Amino acid sequence: MNTRYKLIDHTADIGIIAYGKDLAELFANSAYAMFDILTEADKIDGKDSFEIQISAKSLEELLITWLDELLFRYETERIVCNRFIINNIDEKSIKATVFYEKIDRNKHEIKTEIKNVTYHQLGIKKVRNRWQAQVIFDV
Repeated sequence: MNTRYKLIDHTADIGIIAYGKDLAELFANSAYAMFDILTEADKIDGKDSFEIQISAKSLEELLITWLDELLFRYETERIVCNRFIINNIDEKSIKATVFYEKIDRNKHEIKTEIKNVTYHQLGIKKVRNRWQAQVIFDV
């Protein structure tokens, strides 16, 4: 069983439930899951990195904005990411180092294009000392 996330059935879209021992791991695993849907995340050599800092009004908005920003960079800079070091996180802000690789069509097969990260059925909760987040991606 994948301890980072699991896929969930959703009509015409793709959903995940990501897990983490804390918010940092939850956000890292949510991002990993998104890139694993796009391509095989374990085939990404994330040697280059960039810093990212995001603020939001709520934890749910922060997660969506975090994933939206990473999806935007995938689309505009043609990069794929698989490692996320969360340097600082609270319920309204995140600062992270994201490791990426430029897309190489010979190496990175794009499995599913994600159009958007949605608020539909979005949920973040703590269950028995473990965080989990449900996110639906429009594909």
